[in-house]
Amino acid sequence: MSIHDMIASHPDVAGNLNDALATAVRHSMFCAVICTSCADACSSEDMDMRQCIRTCMDCADVCTATMKVAARRTGSNEAVLRAMLTACIETCEICAAECARHDHDHCRRCAEMCRECAEDCRKALATI
Repeated sequence: MSIHDMIASHPDVAGNLNDALATAVRHSMFCAVICTSCADACSSEDMDMRQCIRTCMDCADVCTATMKVAARRTGSNEAVLRAMLTACIETCEICAAECARHDHDHCRRCAEMCRECAEDCRKALATI
């Protein structure tokens, strides 16, 4: 199952899919899971990772909320959608910067996903 196909099948979309927005939904969903996993891995590190854990958890929550708002196609609420995409961009950038400070594979992967998500949200924001 593809999120793009699911959104495209919505009666209000009528096959006129905003591909950039659907991609942002998909990557926000992935980013939420990656950030959650990174926060969990950080909790097992020997060093103090409290700030990274907090940042990853905040990012996971913002990505989840963004994904939910952006996936809704009934009616419209463009002001909220723009605000959520903007918040997701900023939160992902903050998380990527925090994770980039650490020499852990899980943090490297999380920073990469956050940068991808922020870029996809920027592209989607330009279409709203």
